[in-house]
Amino acid sequence: MPDSLTSHRPVLAVSLKLGALVLFTFMSALVKALSEDIPAGEAVFFRSFFAIPVILVWLVARGELRRGLVAKRPMGHFWRGVLGTTAMGLTFTGLGLLPLPEVTAIGYATPIFTLILAAIMLGERIRLIRIGAVAIGLLGVLIMLWPRLGSGTPATDAATLGALCILAATVARAFVQIHIRQLVQVDHAAAIVFYFSVTASLLALLTVFFGWVVPTPRQAIMLVATGLIGGVAQILVTSSYRFGQASMLAPYDYTSMLLAIAIGYVWFAELPTLVMLAGAGLVIAGNVLVIWREHQLGLERGKARAVTDPKS
Repeated sequence: MPDSLTSHRPVLAVSLKLGALVLFTFMSALVKALSEDIPAGEAVFFRSFFAIPVILVWLVARGELRRGLVAKRPMGHFWRGVLGTTAMGLTFTGLGLLPLPEVTAIGYATPIFTLILAAIMLGERIRLIRIGAVAIGLLGVLIMLWPRLGSGTPATDAATLGALCILAATVARAFVQIHIRQLVQVDHAAAIVFYFSVTASLLALLTVFFGWVVPTPRQAIMLVATGLIGGVAQILVTSSYRFGQASMLAPYDYTSMLLAIAIGYVWFAELPTLVMLAGAGLVIAGNVLVIWREHQLGLERGKARAVTDPKS
């Protein structure tokens, strides 16, 4: 069984979560900077493969190497890997076509889609408050996507494709959340994290036949850094849920918008539009309503959140 909450240390939990968000956002910026020259499949491979040694060191340090390598549901890990790798590939593709803040904002819709899928696939009951939250969140997604639809100009056509990729990645991550809710019942969180990186590396390696490129030394360093940074970020976010409840930590996810706006402006000269901010605000409002309702109902999503990479 995966870890339960081991102690309530809110300052440490929040610090770990914020550290993970900083690293995930910087990792996304690295992928975006490489996107003009490096295919998405190649970037996914480096992101996944070079996270493996970081995860192994973490498991050894915690004395959980043996337990972390035990997979009671091998096919469950395989399908988690397929879904997660799909989400990561779509996200990396979208990063090359959209501003970083917009990618971040659309990604906030994952909890909304997770709630919908939980009702459909797991039979969870959705009452009036959460129905309202879903409606608010979907309206926000529609507002963000609307400027990207049907303009007909080549530049915007590419942005439309990027928006659709990120939207599809968001839905895929929602499927991951649902899958992990079931997987954590039988397998350790460390095993889920480890085998995802292994599966994603192998699946991404298959894209070599679609035209990888030989990176320059600078690009190679950046690609390796995405894996190392992503691995450390995953460990930080997983560890944060050992010291704080999911309902307490979830609102801090939205600080990544501030980070994305800052990095997007400084690194890529990007500024968010008012329409995007309005849509993002509605999605965040819907998510906060869900978080509040789950807290009221005493629902615990920490186990699933701890092993789901919010930024792939």
